Amino acid sequence: MKSNRLFHDIYVNISTRRIITVVTLLVIVIGILFYFNEVRKNLEDREERYTRLYAESIRFYLEKAVNSTCDYTFVQEVLEANETVPTILVTDGSPMDYRNIPELEDSTHKWSGKEKENFLYSKIAQMGEEHTPIEFKIEGSRGYVYYSNSNIVKQLRYFPYILLTTFFVFSLLAFIAYSSSRKAEQNRVWVGLAKETAHQLGTPISGLMGWVEVLKINPEFDKTIGDEMLKDIKRLETITNRFSNIGSEPSMKEEDLGELVESTVEYLKVRISTKINWRFENNLSQPYIKSVNRNLIEWVIENLCKNAVDAMGGVGSLKITLTPNPKNGIFIDIKDTGKGMSAKVQRKIFNPGFSTKKRGWGLGLTLAKRIIEVYHSGEIFVKESSPNSGTTFRVVL
Repeated sequence: MKSNRLFHDIYVNISTRRIITVVTLLVIVIGILFYFNEVRKNLEDREERYTRLYAESIRFYLEKAVNSTCDYTFVQEVLEANETVPTILVTDGSPMDYRNIPELEDSTHKWSGKEKENFLYSKIAQMGEEHTPIEFKIEGSRGYVYYSNSNIVKQLRYFPYILLTTFFVFSLLAFIAYSSSRKAEQNRVWVGLAKETAHQLGTPISGLMGWVEVLKINPEFDKTIGDEMLKDIKRLETITNRFSNIGSEPSMKEEDLGELVESTVEYLKVRISTKINWRFENNLSQPYIKSVNRNLIEWVIENLCKNAVDAMGGVGSLKITLTPNPKNGIFIDIKDTGKGMSAKVQRKIFNPGFSTKKRGWGLGLTLAKRIIEVYHSGEIFVKESSPNSGTTFRVVL
C-alpha cells in the first residue's frame, strides 16, 4: 500500500503542523486555566483574611463596653467596608446579623420574621459547606462568622471556560475559512492542470486524424486498421473533453445508461488484457433514461474497470451488473476477483493521492467520486471487499 510521494509529503507536513498546533493550543489552555485558578485562589485567600479581620472587629466591638473611651472609628470602618463578601453573624446558635445577602437586601419581597429566620438558617448551612466558619469568643460564649465568596470570585471560576469557549469558536471558524480557501486553491490548481492538458492534447489529435485519412487513401492500407485507429483517436477526443469538463458545469443530456455502460465495456474488452473474463448483465426490465454527461460517466466506468484489472494482475473475472434501485434509480456493480482491500484501505481509497499501485497519481477514484456525487447527485462506494476475496464497487444513480 502506498500514497503518492507528492501527496504523502504534503499530508505528512500538514499532520506535523497540526500536531504542533494542537500541542501549542493545549499549552495555552493549560496556562490560561492555571493562571485564572491562581487568581481565584488568591482572591479567595484575600476574602478569607478580610473575613477574619471582619470577625475580629465584631468581637472587639462587642467585647468593649458601649461607654468605653476606646476609639471605634477604625473598627467601624472595617465593618462598613465589607460590601462584597456575604456574611452572617451567629451567636448562641442564632443568626444576629448579616451583610451582602442579595436575596434579603435587594428583593422586593417582604419577609416575615419566621421566613427570614428559616432562610438565614438555610444560608448558614450552605455557607458552612462552602467554608469553615470563623470562630471568635465573647465573654465565655462563642460566635461565628459564616461567609461565602463574593459574586466576582464565583464568576471568575467560570470565566476561563467562557474565554476558552470563545477562543475555540473563533479558532474553529478561522480553521474552516482557511480549509475552505486551501481546498479552493487546490481545486483551481487541478482544474488549471486538467484544462491545460486538454488544450495540449487538441493539436496532436487533430494531426493524427489527418494522418489516418492519408493512410486510408493508400489502397494497400487495411481499412479495418484505419477504423480502429480512428476509434482510438475518437477516444482521445473523449478524454480531452473529460478534462475540459473538470471545474466547469458539465453539459447534461438524456442517455440510456444501460447502453452507455455496455458500450464502454465493449470498448474496453478489446483494449485490456485478453486474460480477463468479462461478464455484463443488464437486469433492467426497460431502458433507464437519465440526464447525465456521457463522457464523465464513461470515465467513471473505465476507471473502475481498469482499477479492477490492475487489482487482478491482468488475470481473472470482471462482472459488471446493472440492477434496478428500489428508490427509483439503478445500481451499477463492478465486481472483480482481485486481491481485495482491508477495512483500513477502504477508508482511504477515495482520498486524493492514495493509491495501492506503484504508478499513478491516486486521483482516479477521487475524481470518480466527484463526478458521481457532485455532478450527478449519486453515490459511489465499496460495497464489499476483503483481502484475497475480490472487490465490488457500487455506483448508485
